[in-house]
Amino acid sequence: MKRALVIAAASPLVLGAGPPPSGAVFVELLGLRSAKGLVQACLTAAPSKFPNCNKDPDALRLTVPARSGATLHFANVPPGRYAIALFHDENSNNRLDTTLMIPREGYGFSRDAPIRFGPPRFDAAAMVVAEAELRTVIHVRYIF
Repeated sequence: MKRALVIAAASPLVLGAGPPPSGAVFVELLGLRSAKGLVQACLTAAPSKFPNCNKDPDALRLTVPARSGATLHFANVPPGRYAIALFHDENSNNRLDTTLMIPREGYGFSRDAPIRFGPPRFDAAAMVVAEAELRTVIHVRYIF
């Protein structure tokens, strides 16, 4: 009899178990100046690791061919606050080329966060991802 009570009490937990909720983030890229190279992007929830997400082991990273109308798709994103940083790696060397710390390749941030004497802060680029899909646009900017 005691065994039946334990199983009955535990069954709602088993029935309610499943994968944690997640959403999807779709990013339309606008303003790529050429179809050369790749677009390197990362999505992070760690303000201290933004915009250089390479130091965040939990960041989601994508690399897609550069082309007009390119779209990034981050899948299985747990609900939370995230920011995206990306660059147009025109020469496919897997890094953002700079001259005197000024980007020579295109770059962009979620919410098209403004650039003022350096990259934007996490809060300026942060967006909330829920259990549904989020669609956004990032305009790729070039200085040279």
